[in-house]
Amino acid sequence: RGGSVSRIVVQLASPTVTLSRAEAGYVVTEYGVAELATADIDERAERLIAIAAPAFRDDLANRWAKLRASL
Repeated sequence: RGGSVSRIVVQLASPTVTLSRAEAGYVVTEYGVAELATADIDERAERLIAIAAPAFRDDLANRWAKLRASL
């Protein structure tokens, strides 16, 4: 979509998941590598936000903070 939508999202729209959280060791984007195997849920979010496209990082961080506050 020409960089108008981030592929890293705060929450999946559908509950269908093909890979469990424990099985995702690394995520690689053109902006870096996030090591997730030993990270807790908050560390995972921070690491994934850090490798998202720069234009989306602030929005992702804000959405994550709102989601965590609501839990």
